Amino acid sequence: MIHGMIDLETLSVNPDAVVLTIGAIKFDPYSDQLPHDPLYFKVDVDAQTALGRHVDENTLDWWSKQPKEIAEEALGEKDRVSLDDTIKKLNRWCVGIDVYWCQGPLFDYAILQNFYKNLNVPCPWNYWQVRDSRTLFNLLPPDPAEKREEKHNALADCDYQARKVQRYYRELNIKKF
Repeated sequence: MIHGMIDLETLSVNPDAVVLTIGAIKFDPYSDQLPHDPLYFKVDVDAQTALGRHVDENTLDWWSKQPKEIAEEALGEKDRVSLDDTIKKLNRWCVGIDVYWCQGPLFDYAILQNFYKNLNVPCPWNYWQVRDSRTLFNLLPPDPAEKREEKHNALADCDYQARKVQRYYRELNIKKF
């Protein structure tokens, strides 16, 4: 069974938010095998605003308070991918995934579903395939020794969250059924 973690960085918290970056990684929560098949790209912001996707002043203000290198990576114009290529890349990556994870499905998947709808393209997942890592992570007390290197990079967030899902599956003794 293939699991996939997806994370977005955006310019709003609304379902029609402009998507800055998409990160994704595949993993097996039942094993210690490292997450694999990473996907990361920056999405064309101008094309999204032309479609009427949302930019929020509070989110822009939040980005202005992030470390310079993180904000520049997310907000910089270099290497942006067209909306059509965004859908193609993400759909290709989704092939074979059985379970989709994120840190709050009312954020990442709500935005992606709205994005797909905006482009008149069906989503490559069904609602029943989506899992919330935040709920899983609240089942155990926080680990005071846990260190987090990089935040607000969509791929780094995915890798961190996928490894944490694996750790929680081990600690909670969750087995395949």
